[in-house]
Amino acid sequence: MNSRFLRNVIIKGLVLFLLLDLVFGAVNPAGLGKVSLYNHLFMGRQRFPFGEDSSQSYNLSLYNLDAMFASHVISNVPKPADEYRVVVVGDSSTWGVLLRPEETLAGQLNASGLSICGKKISVYNLGYPTISLTKDLMVLDSALSYQPDLIIWLVSLEAFPADKQLSSPIVANNAARVEDLIARYYLPLDPNDPALVHPDFWDNTFIGQRRALADLFRLQIYGVLWAATGIDQTYPADYQHAQTDFNTDVTFHNMQPPTLDTSRLAFGVLEAGLRLAGGTPVILINEPILISVGENSDLRYNFLYPRWAYDQWREMMSARAEAGAWNYLDLWNIIPADEFTNSAIHLTPAGESMLAGRVDQIILQKSCP
Repeated sequence: MNSRFLRNVIIKGLVLFLLLDLVFGAVNPAGLGKVSLYNHLFMGRQRFPFGEDSSQSYNLSLYNLDAMFASHVISNVPKPADEYRVVVVGDSSTWGVLLRPEETLAGQLNASGLSICGKKISVYNLGYPTISLTKDLMVLDSALSYQPDLIIWLVSLEAFPADKQLSSPIVANNAARVEDLIARYYLPLDPNDPALVHPDFWDNTFIGQRRALADLFRLQIYGVLWAATGIDQTYPADYQHAQTDFNTDVTFHNMQPPTLDTSRLAFGVLEAGLRLAGGTPVILINEPILISVGENSDLRYNFLYPRWAYDQWREMMSARAEAGAWNYLDLWNIIPADEFTNSAIHLTPAGESMLAGRVDQIILQKSCP
């Protein structure tokens, strides 16, 4: 009798679990990522969660954009009445690889104690370590709900190739958001691109989402350790510095000199971001790059950019900015080569300070009549 009772309990438990799993798949609670301990039990992060070694950085990479925003200090709403809110969007350079939060562009701008129109300027770092205009557009679309007064968007040529727009994991795993942006702004992107991950019913069940749910749980747990230490990435004592010697290859994403094919560059995504911002002013910045003087540096500025391609793109950006009356600042060459760290776009704290010194000027010039 005891064994039969135990068997019936197990069977009923399994049936109940399967029913709940099916209901979870049918309902697919999209807002689950908005539930967070950040900005409640402990303060919000200064930048989006991103990491590859959680045991050392108390951080992890996940695909839930709602959870990323919920963990960020910008979600500590409501917006103060005396705050002039600036959001900074960009790639890993903006996020701050090898930099502590206070050493990033946003951190150094905040340390300047700027004020404008009788309000204190607060700068929020919404950079994320992949290079794609579509990723930036997706972040901007969510950021507007936090009432920014100014958007600073740092871009570089590597974010423009059409073949990079959907390959970023954070983009590929947010297919519904991307499809919505494609439809709203007639983006030159294919919603059926195989790079986009389209979950089926079973993927949306509790079992199918067990990895994503585990990531949400781990993000909360790491918040305790992060709040106690302030560590959100690893800072190696030594690292491989950016390449300064090159071979003679001058192709750029399979494009050959002498002319860049504009049909293979996502200018339409950039323009969609400017339209999406609506009445919120946007300052576009061509972020600084390493300019090498090493072997074959007459052919390439750095590992990312052959000179012919980068020079043409800069001309295109300047022409479009003038025609569209964009607030555009070209800061490509303002940082010395020795102020770059492990890539052609990652800066030292001193390099970020030089950049911040130029950006704070443009904020003050463009933000208040």
